Amino acid sequence: MSYLIGILATVVALIISVALHELGHMIPAKKFGVYVPQYMVGFGPTLFSKQVGETEYGVKAILLGGYVRLAGMFAPARPGTKLTNRKGQPTLAQEAREASAQELEGGHEAQAFYRLSVPKKLTVMLGGPVTNLLLSLLIFAVIVLGFGFNTPTTTLESVPKCIGSTEETCSTENPASPAYEAGLRAGDRVVAWNGEQTESWQDVVSAIETSEGASQVLVDREGTTHEFELTPITVGERKIAGIVSRVERERGSLADWGSISWQAFAGTAGVVMALPSAVWDVTVQLFTEEPRDPNSVLSVVGVGRIAGEVSAETDVSLLDRVLMLLSLWGSLNMALFVFNLIPLPPLDGGHVAGAIWEGLRRSFNRLVGRPDPGAADTARLVPLSYTVFALLMVMTVILIAADIVKPISLI
Repeated sequence: MSYLIGILATVVALIISVALHELGHMIPAKKFGVYVPQYMVGFGPTLFSKQVGETEYGVKAILLGGYVRLAGMFAPARPGTKLTNRKGQPTLAQEAREASAQELEGGHEAQAFYRLSVPKKLTVMLGGPVTNLLLSLLIFAVIVLGFGFNTPTTTLESVPKCIGSTEETCSTENPASPAYEAGLRAGDRVVAWNGEQTESWQDVVSAIETSEGASQVLVDREGTTHEFELTPITVGERKIAGIVSRVERERGSLADWGSISWQAFAGTAGVVMALPSAVWDVTVQLFTEEPRDPNSVLSVVGVGRIAGEVSAETDVSLLDRVLMLLSLWGSLNMALFVFNLIPLPPLDGGHVAGAIWEGLRRSFNRLVGRPDPGAADTARLVPLSYTVFALLMVMTVILIAADIVKPISLI
């Protein structure tokens, strides 16, 4: 049951993220006077819709995305532009221009998106990704500043008699704990180690690892200071005193929030930059005996599986599971932000690139005294849009197949 709840939570989180993303486009578009005929959550057959003013709001059957229709995305062709192919049929670009013009029929001609100024176009197209970024930052702020992290403290949760064992009789594999033999007990707070104040658990760990011979340990026990002498032992490559820290939840700082947010952005950007190579690796792993790389890229199915496993993890507290799901949601929105900024149509970054190109051309013509060239003819990028869309579909199918046949598991 918990597994299904995790998957359901992921689906709901994705729907909310996509819905807010599309609102990020729609709200400024309406503010600037663009005709917005449709705002839909999901794809496929419409389950529910309602007309409010000029816009039809609705929910569709496949809740794995959404869209907002901005009428008049493509400007009319400039004089001299080739409108037909060798067979005399309209080019893909011209078909897109004609479809764009049809959306404006009925008195909406002045509400075309292409008529917006470059800054307004950028505001509309960046509105969706920036909304995801803000949502991601908000989620990380709730986690870091609101709930914080499980942080080891200098208070001892336990001092086992034997290292790595709960048995009363120690052995070569589980030697006697120097701390237990010295007299340290659960609840003691380590104040100093060899005369050095220990303000954090890391201070304690560092003091143990750098100690030579016997150590003088000062602890606070129920308000009274006690001093003990113990000699850490070497187990493997580490020096160990035989003490276990008590973990407590501590809120992070603004610096922690900034660091985690930046790591999420940088990590996501790195994955996106290496996406073609990463998808190819998954393809090879899918069709060969090569095992799936646990750090490989995931589809929505894989993310849902991870969320389900997080929810079903009984060894972790409910709060920690909720925060892990929140962290997953924050990372998902960061991914939506970064991915949509790829400067290729039909992604938002492609439209942003088109608006920037238009702004550069207009600025250059103004500087050299030439006439305003008008809106960029972004309809010419429609063939590229179809190609990118097809590649994205292939990538999605491959990743979903890999997440089903060779899934990545936390267990």
